[in-house]
Amino acid sequence: MTTETSLLESMRALADPTRLRIMRLLASMELAVGELAQVLGQSQPRVSRHVKILCDAQLAERRREGAWVFLRAGGRTGAPLTSAVMQLLAQAEDTDAAFAAECTQDRAHLGAIRTARQAHSLDYFARFAGQWDRLRSLHIADGPVEAALSEMLGADMLEPAAIGRLLDVGTGTGRMAEVFAQAATHVTALDRSPDMLRLARTRLQNLPAGKLDLVQGDFAQLPFAAASFDTVLFHQVLHYAVAPEAVLAEAARVTAPGGRIAIVDFAAHEREDLRSQHAHARLGFADAQIAALFAQAGFDPLAERALAGKELIVKLWTAERRPSSQTEPKAP
Repeated sequence: MTTETSLLESMRALADPTRLRIMRLLASMELAVGELAQVLGQSQPRVSRHVKILCDAQLAERRREGAWVFLRAGGRTGAPLTSAVMQLLAQAEDTDAAFAAECTQDRAHLGAIRTARQAHSLDYFARFAGQWDRLRSLHIADGPVEAALSEMLGADMLEPAAIGRLLDVGTGTGRMAEVFAQAATHVTALDRSPDMLRLARTRLQNLPAGKLDLVQGDFAQLPFAAASFDTVLFHQVLHYAVAPEAVLAEAARVTAPGGRIAIVDFAAHEREDLRSQHAHARLGFADAQIAALFAQAGFDPLAERALAGKELIVKLWTAERRPSSQTEPKAP
């Protein structure tokens, strides 16, 4: 496909009022196709046809998350053109009263989507609140942990690039992504569970559309290219790994040389009930275990901190990715 043909296809794709409204909505947030249909007041098959045209023109792209399909602006090769289109539509809303009225109405309907997501989130928390509260009762509150981690990563200085490109592995409800969003240039929140990603989407739905990616995936097979991130975070996640060495090898692969990894988890303990009741594969980690895992994966330790206060001790470990030339296996 030539650049000229791609441009012509893009212009044709925009020659429809519904598709212009879709592009304007995608400037606000990533949306499921069904959610778009609800906002636009059109049938899902009809909206799906519009979505296909926009995706074929590389103005938008689909992303499957379990049984849902989400749409966001831009594609791998169409991002510069999409950015220009978004700016043009923002200007059009300022000068075209009819288009502005449609966009205002669409955003009002979008508010209903946000409210529905919040209701789903509250229902989910209500169903599992007792289980989570029992686990929280065993360790220090989240606030001091977040403050300590922010200090260790330099995020408490509120510098825009302190974190760089952040990968939050096992994002869960999206809390860590929310905490570090301001200090990151871009946030990728990954979780294996579609339910958890929907909770994270609710928490993070007010972030700028271009700053956040929510991705369904497995921490043992990260769906990202090598050296994609400057900071990789595992917050209360690594204890679910049957083979943590394989998980950290994947983390090392996607961390840029000089980038950092941060692990927040429990110190080694003997609460066997966490295996049966909370699916923990590992009963915390000793400092020596983490040091060995870092060394094997190609990380050099930076700092560690212990936060006691209750039965389980929360530990924080950070390390830096070695240059690739220093991580190649040595010949025997």
